[in-house]
Amino acid sequence: MTRLLVVDDSALMRKLLTEIFSSEADFQVETAGDGIQAIAKLHLFKPDVITLDVNMPNMDGLACLDRIMIERPTPVVMISSLTEEGADETLEALSLGAVDFARKPSGALSLEIDKIADQLVEKVYQASKARVSKAARLSERLRLGAAKPRPHRAAQQPNTQVARRTGEGLVLVGTSTGGPPALDQLLTPLPKSFGWPILIAQHMPASFTGSLARRLDKICALQVQEISKPQALEPGCAYVGRGDADLIVVRRASGLFAMAAPLNTELHWHPSVDRLVDSALDHVSPKQLVGVLMTGMGTDGADAMKRLHASGGVTIAEDEESSVVWGMPGALVKGGGASLIAPTSEIAGHLLALVGTR
Repeated sequence: MTRLLVVDDSALMRKLLTEIFSSEADFQVETAGDGIQAIAKLHLFKPDVITLDVNMPNMDGLACLDRIMIERPTPVVMISSLTEEGADETLEALSLGAVDFARKPSGALSLEIDKIADQLVEKVYQASKARVSKAARLSERLRLGAAKPRPHRAAQQPNTQVARRTGEGLVLVGTSTGGPPALDQLLTPLPKSFGWPILIAQHMPASFTGSLARRLDKICALQVQEISKPQALEPGCAYVGRGDADLIVVRRASGLFAMAAPLNTELHWHPSVDRLVDSALDHVSPKQLVGVLMTGMGTDGADAMKRLHASGGVTIAEDEESSVVWGMPGALVKGGGASLIAPTSEIAGHLLALVGTR
């Protein structure tokens, strides 16, 4: 039985969420009306997973999450408004240790809640199995909470058992649940002189990816931007795919470009990692590509990166211990498509060993 604590200041929202999860055979539900009640029930009820509203009286969702991760680290799914205004708060929650977020219904709750019920149950169920590290959360909190800009942390270059790449190429990164903190760890150690452009497909709504790119740009030596129009690819830069589109690579007379392409509706997750990697393979030699697949539910990216690996490219899978959810990188490893398997903290070092600087 999975113990779920629903934290929301709306009595109607608490009632609706309780009905949704109580109808599932494997959930036992308790509720709290604000952050103060939530902290009390955190120790009495000992939940396996928590849904947490962002805006609440007495103690808001971010302050409550902060206490949860210090006092009794527990997987948390933030219930957030998927608007640009709510994106910064949600990204901060993810950096503090929240596993995932779900859309808060707008309009008539009793009508809108049915539209997201199945997705919410799946997110909460998957979150209940996620790994939550108190030490990692505190490290990230201390690093991200201070004034910016800050000096980047030099990556340690491990003894990579793969030949170093030369010439021009691309790094292709795919991630989903747990991705924003993993991207922090991946990108912040890389210098602005990093030798290849980095393209990132992070499963996220369109209202969030711009905020994610701006946040990463502030804390990284690399220049980070969201792709909303065709953009020439440059070393020392990272490009985040827009959430309502797929991120693809195209070649023009002047060189390689990234662009936002209309969604491929045959694919389940967007921006699609599989489509990003396949588009790069259409225009770049596999030996000039490095694929990185990190934490996330599902299998997006595993098939395309397995093809990249088989064609002579290098693929790096985040290891199980450091992944919040070892779905995507786990599928790559189990399919025999990973050249290297490494914890998040070591992937930047592998990239520097493989690609180097300009």
